[in-house]
Amino acid sequence: MIDDLRRKAIEFRALHRPPPILLLPNAWDVVSARLFEIEGFRAIGTTSAGIATTLGYPDGQRMSLAENLSVVRRIAGAVRVPVSADIEAGYAGSPEGVAESVRAALAAGAVGINLEDGTGDPADPLFDAELMVERIRAVREAVESEGIPLFLNARVDTYLVLKGGAEGTFRETVARARAYVEAGADGIFVPSMPGGLDRAAIAALAKEIPAPLNLIAGPDMPPVGELERLGVARLSFGPRPMRAALAFVRTMAKEWAEKGTYSLMTADSLSYEEVNEILAGR
Repeated sequence: MIDDLRRKAIEFRALHRPPPILLLPNAWDVVSARLFEIEGFRAIGTTSAGIATTLGYPDGQRMSLAENLSVVRRIAGAVRVPVSADIEAGYAGSPEGVAESVRAALAAGAVGINLEDGTGDPADPLFDAELMVERIRAVREAVESEGIPLFLNARVDTYLVLKGGAEGTFRETVARARAYVEAGADGIFVPSMPGGLDRAAIAALAKEIPAPLNLIAGPDMPPVGELERLGVARLSFGPRPMRAALAFVRTMAKEWAEKGTYSLMTADSLSYEEVNEILAGR
């Protein structure tokens, strides 16, 4: 198992050297992960928000690390491609505790992690940058002791907070990103709300951050080819596909309840045999 993890970790690390840009769909259960793999994606991420939803929790570290990683383990065991686990803010207060969470993610079969600097507290939404640096250093030391080159993707949540205006947010993002990379982060993830990042800001972030830049797909995000030209190394999808699937379920349910018809459900559906084949082929 160690040799397989090491091989996948090396493979995953190599995927962050564009071109081409790494498209990383985020799975929330085994069947979504298998569908992404069958469609040819070279690696799969998990979405903590999506996993939490399937387990009946709101997002924001409401589920436990064990609950999160139980799904990560099932996903990693079901696909052949590398899997990166979203472990939110690490499920621990201390750097040592975060390092133990990462060891647990490795044991679950993940060869990459997302570690965010958002606290979830509206009054104090970001971890102190120096504390985040200490957390990243602890993770780096833990990973090196395991002998597996896990890809540590540090998430900078400044564009979700948007304090200090566009210029201030940009400066804070770059400062945090550089500090995290110096501490041992392999990549930087800058999620944003719609309208938060324009093309000029994306290009500037890619230029100023000395590590592969990861963004999240959204309604105003440029197309993949343009992102690649702007210098983006990795594009995630987060919980948005899961929420789109839920929206479709709700629309179907409304049709049943209001019209008494089933056209949406029957227009395009995987067959019983197809679903079984997707899961049997893992």
